[in-house]
Amino acid sequence: MKVDLTGKVVLVTGGSKGIGKGISTVFARQGAHVVIAARGLDAANELVTALKADGYSASAIAVDVENYESVDHMAREIAATYGGIDIVCANAGIFPSVKLEEMTTADWDHVLDVNARGTMFTVKACLPYLKEAAYGRVVITSSITGPVTGYAGWTHYAASKAAQLGFMRTAALELAPYKITVNAVMPGNIATEGLDGLGEDYLQKMAKAIPFGGLGSVEDIAYAALFLSSKEASFITGQSIIIDGGQTLPEDSEAF
Repeated sequence: MKVDLTGKVVLVTGGSKGIGKGISTVFARQGAHVVIAARGLDAANELVTALKADGYSASAIAVDVENYESVDHMAREIAATYGGIDIVCANAGIFPSVKLEEMTTADWDHVLDVNARGTMFTVKACLPYLKEAAYGRVVITSSITGPVTGYAGWTHYAASKAAQLGFMRTAALELAPYKITVNAVMPGNIATEGLDGLGEDYLQKMAKAIPFGGLGSVEDIAYAALFLSSKEASFITGQSIIIDGGQTLPEDSEAF
């Protein structure tokens, strides 16, 4: 898939690892300058170095998406350095596992703060620059977990991912007069460092649940985000795309 993003400034929160790394890499390959935002800069700087070595344009910036002052400072720095922000990929997220019976309010608040409030903070802080861009695109990384499916240990994560879609729909309405589109990608089980941490049993169980016969790649999500960020998608807003290899389709395990 080829989308010309030459001259566009793209922000990817949580852009140094996992799905965010895939998004950062794919967008850079399309000619954009990609700003990789992460809490820690070691992995972000490594990715920037690798992208530059391949002839692409990228930079790294530190941010804590739980803190609005940090997010606002990030947005201002990007706009001042690169002349604006055209595309925002609100991708930062966490998925610690805690069963409901053991969950504390701190557990709940931390996940909702990063995943849901962090999305709102990111879009809000970047909004002045998206309005100036005459191109504005927002792509949120949600999930099938919460909006479509459930999984034990992730009640807080599921709630945060459903909240992102509710935010997306109303934000899309509010930003439509500025021709800013707001959409979401909803990954299923994707091969990332974070998913590896859940163990081989989990990976094998999920692979068996996917009609395509295995986990997706970060590029699978990145190319969906790329389409939603393209000029060809300028009339699509308030929508979400499931990318799960068919995982949510079967009625039961015998259906495929």
